[in-house]
Amino acid sequence: MNEMINVSVRPLVEYAFRRGSIDARFRTATTMTEGTRLHQMIQKTYGEHDKKEVPFETNLIYEEMTFHIEGRCDGLLKNDEQFIIDEIKSTSLPLTEVDEGTHPVYWAQVKCYGYMAVEEYNLEKITIQLTYIQSETNEIIRYQQETTASELNEFMKWVVEQYAPFARWKQKHLTMRDESSKALTFPFDSYREGQRKLAASVYKTVQDEATLFATAPTGIGKTISTLFPVVKAMGEGYGNKIFYLTAKTITRETAQEAFELMETKGLHASLVTITARDKICFKEKTICEKEYCEYANGYYDRINDGMLDILHHETRITREVIEKYAHKHRLCPFELSLDLSYMADAVICDYNYLFDPRVSLKRLIEEQKKQTTVLIDEAHNLVDRAREMYSAELMKSPFLELKRNYKRQNSEVSSAAASINNTFITYRKSTQNGSLVLSEIDEELIVQLDTFVQVSEVELLQEGSDELLLETYFLAQNFIRIAKLYDQRYMTYVEAGKSEVKIKLFCFDPSHLLQKMRKGFRSNVFFSATFTPFSYYQNMLGWKEEDYAVKIPSPFPREHANIYIAPLSTKYRDRERKLPRLVTLLQKVLHEKPGNYLFFFPSYGYMEQVFEAFTSPDEVETIIQQSGMTEEERESFLKKFTSNRKGSLVGFAVVGGIFSEGIDLKGNRLTGVVVVGVGLPNFDTERQLMKSYFDQAGRNGFEYTYVYPGMNRVQQAGGRLIRTETDRGLLLLIDSRYLEKRYQQLLPYEWQHFELIQVP
Repeated sequence: MNEMINVSVRPLVEYAFRRGSIDARFRTATTMTEGTRLHQMIQKTYGEHDKKEVPFETNLIYEEMTFHIEGRCDGLLKNDEQFIIDEIKSTSLPLTEVDEGTHPVYWAQVKCYGYMAVEEYNLEKITIQLTYIQSETNEIIRYQQETTASELNEFMKWVVEQYAPFARWKQKHLTMRDESSKALTFPFDSYREGQRKLAASVYKTVQDEATLFATAPTGIGKTISTLFPVVKAMGEGYGNKIFYLTAKTITRETAQEAFELMETKGLHASLVTITARDKICFKEKTICEKEYCEYANGYYDRINDGMLDILHHETRITREVIEKYAHKHRLCPFELSLDLSYMADAVICDYNYLFDPRVSLKRLIEEQKKQTTVLIDEAHNLVDRAREMYSAELMKSPFLELKRNYKRQNSEVSSAAASINNTFITYRKSTQNGSLVLSEIDEELIVQLDTFVQVSEVELLQEGSDELLLETYFLAQNFIRIAKLYDQRYMTYVEAGKSEVKIKLFCFDPSHLLQKMRKGFRSNVFFSATFTPFSYYQNMLGWKEEDYAVKIPSPFPREHANIYIAPLSTKYRDRERKLPRLVTLLQKVLHEKPGNYLFFFPSYGYMEQVFEAFTSPDEVETIIQQSGMTEEERESFLKKFTSNRKGSLVGFAVVGGIFSEGIDLKGNRLTGVVVVGVGLPNFDTERQLMKSYFDQAGRNGFEYTYVYPGMNRVQQAGGRLIRTETDRGLLLLIDSRYLEKRYQQLLPYEWQHFELIQVP
């Protein structure tokens, strides 16, 4: 019996028609929303007997496999008894840059629909048509070919032949994956208290195609408790893909280890970890052009062989594995990881690959999304990250420089840059004390940026890459993209100095955008140890009434942690005056209970000030977190925390930084944690604007902007202390504000048995 292979037209032809080099200078396709609008604009011009969004399907036998191919063509037109298959493509390129042979894969797609149409309507020939529409001008150009049933039949046989090696791998792989996931048992001898409840909640969420907000304590094993049930659900037919999103390298590694653990218990599933382009690029500069990079040149000629090689021989496809095969097949490692992500059962990556409109995985088709579960690790981080993703800013200086550089070379680029530069000058004149706040968008500036993007694109296509023009082009594109999202949850902020002006579209409240981005996936699980207060994270992460929620209490006896509060003011105005008393207090902690400590501070400046004033005896070693530490430097920092040290160790770190989340220093590797301050973010202009916004929205602006994010950082830092059932330690919170109700009520239950200590 032939095996049935289900495949849609688009992935089928994309696999068969990978050819040529990567040229990532431009994103010539429009956004999905914009593309839909342009498609509908053309479809409205169809005649009375024409049809739009016509579904087709067919079966085609090749060797021992039956390919069930399905798709939906944009239009089926009828002209004097002659059928025409119409495929609509929108582009931001000028139509002068698009000719009949520009995109062979588009012709392949429309030929597939043509094949299914002649089969369904018993035709001997059919006309296939590509309709291009320019996204800015709405100009239209059409290309037609007449083809016969015999030609289309030969074409389809060839396409299926190209796809067959991948189909064979996929069928074998899916069988092994589903059988192994069904047989998989929890990879530990027993569940920790609370783990089973969390795992059951996640499984039900996937089963019900719902969204879950889960609060689970640090150290419970949230990673395996979320991944294991999704893998089990996948084996039972509830979903077909997992995205594990995280903000930090350390938590990415924890997810990889969870898959490795399940693999030792018999799981057969493919996992891809995506590393940022600038970190994994083999070249000195990340310029994806065939003239500069041999890994980009001819990439699509080699990608199929490279992918089949890696898929046949690897399951956990980490950065190291990708680099190995990328060198072997001369492939761009970043693009290879992206291409593999569409094939893999599970993908570990940063939040931005699914939530950021600039870099999201747009090739993830709707059919795949409907079968995908998204796990958002340490989801409290997504609030600030989303504000960043959905905001955009521009500076004046690049446009002034481009105006001068292109004065003789390209008058259109120079003129477009000059117009924008003049707008910046006008804004500078309008500012008071160097700043200006507006509650609306400057439509004239958007028109100027549209013009700049168009003329820059033509220049870059013709003359190659000017790095300044290329970078400014992308920034302008992003500004336009974010401007389309602008509503009452945004504010325009202008900051002007003597020679520079910045314009920022600042998103205060990203909740509705996060809600939109998660739409279409089978299920979503937001989980964190610090969803406190829960109402705040409900509001900021896009909670819906039908969403599920679960709170897992800590399984660890709270008497294992000795909690102390020292009411010493660490407010900015008191820091210098109170510094000697703070240093004496820290030294006293070390003297009374030697061991390994993490001291957390609210800023680098304050941390360095205390570090310089801190004098310790010879048996105490001190190390300090540096800004922008490499992965090797981070590992070196953490390796210092050993359980068999002769003397004490103090690591000075920043609250909310790389060492306050996702690290496990179990047992005697960590004796105590000291958190200095209440973790409040900086009192900068943007935060002040945010406070005003929330006040006007009827919420407590100070708490939404400062207190809740600050205390979240404190909880994360303190959560480094107790990681297992046997861990014991000391947690000291230093600040007089911990005695105020608004701060104290945010302390987790496990810390509420604190003792007050006298400050020396």
